[in-house]
Amino acid sequence: MLDIKFVRDNQEAVAEAMRNRHADWDGEKFAQLDEARRAAIMKEEALQAERNTLSKQIGVLMKDGKRDEADAAKARVAEIKDELVGASDEREEIDAKLQDLLLHTPNMPSDTTPVGDDEDDNPEVRRWGTPREWDFEPKAHWDLGPELGIIDFERGTKLAASRFIVLGGAGARLERSLINFMADTHISRGYKEWWLPVMANARTMTGTGQLPKFENDMFKTFATNMDGESAREGDNLYLIPTAEVQLTNLHAGETLGVDELPKHYCAFTPCFREEAGSAGRDTRGLIRVHQFDKVEMVKVCEPEKSFDELEAMVADAENILQLLGLPYRVISLCTGDLGFSATKTYDLEVWLPCYNGYKEISSCSNCTDFQARRMGIRYKDPENFKGTRLVHTLNGSGLAVGRTMAAIIENYQQADGSVKVPDVLVPYMGGMTVIEPEN
Repeated sequence: MLDIKFVRDNQEAVAEAMRNRHADWDGEKFAQLDEARRAAIMKEEALQAERNTLSKQIGVLMKDGKRDEADAAKARVAEIKDELVGASDEREEIDAKLQDLLLHTPNMPSDTTPVGDDEDDNPEVRRWGTPREWDFEPKAHWDLGPELGIIDFERGTKLAASRFIVLGGAGARLERSLINFMADTHISRGYKEWWLPVMANARTMTGTGQLPKFENDMFKTFATNMDGESAREGDNLYLIPTAEVQLTNLHAGETLGVDELPKHYCAFTPCFREEAGSAGRDTRGLIRVHQFDKVEMVKVCEPEKSFDELEAMVADAENILQLLGLPYRVISLCTGDLGFSATKTYDLEVWLPCYNGYKEISSCSNCTDFQARRMGIRYKDPENFKGTRLVHTLNGSGLAVGRTMAAIIENYQQADGSVKVPDVLVPYMGGMTVIEPEN
């Protein structure tokens, strides 16, 4: 969430940033609410000051025998008590409207985020690896996977719904191997691993920015009592769209010491996304499904170090792709393609022969203090400043496991219909070097 004082003092810059992001922003409404809020606070404070002054005078008046004046002062204090209730209610109502406006407002893009309308305006930063040249016609993973008996789309639909999948045999083992390989690699580079709930409450989802704006993209559970009736709204939970939600909220409401920073965390979780509004886009295969596995990276750090930490996080994600030998490119997201909480984002796109192009496999973002303000994560550094400061938070995929599997199947397929196992995964696959069709 943006700082209200920053918005108040930089309204033209905020308006321009929101235009560049194609975000809904009503600057006039903010100004009106902000002015009304300050007026309500002044009214409340004036009433409190008047009450305090009269309360002190009553004793003096009584002592001086001025009973009538004392009684009048007491009557006014009683009136003020009622007026304060109304003034407080008025301020709280304005606060709620202002809070809701800011909760729906995205982060400010960084100065180094390119200005653009959509994904077509995302500049390429670098490439690694060379796409393979084929001496046979390569197959898409949505064809080759079922032929190998390792991916079953039809049974996924039968068991749940469309865009759910079932993995069998070497497919299930490859998924598990990728998860372990990714987690082990990140741990070896200084990340602390966590095992997390895959459900989160509304407060937690609000902290990282999924709520309230993106509720339609979430899977929500509805708790019921023993009679099957709906329970309290507060009992309802959301299936997480990414482990970022839980990892970042681990320190919600906490004040950390500077000696505890930076924190580098990683976690594997299943992830769930309704993908509202994505009908017709990448609906075949493993690219856009409702449930998928992901190893997530999260960092919590001092503000001055967050952009360096972002570059290092991107390198950690790239390291996974390089170890797997998968060609990829890095792009910098423009303002029109930037995620809600991010100020700067790099996407890693892996080469997929079925698209004859690159497809997103990781997104690494610096959210500055946007999430920290929502969650109340601060730190103290007594030697350098008084009080506390908000931390900066970062997150990145390291990687999306299903898309990595799709990339391996397509890039490592062989003319006989088998798939070579990347060397770094062979130990995780129990020594299996080739995935062959099941008999």
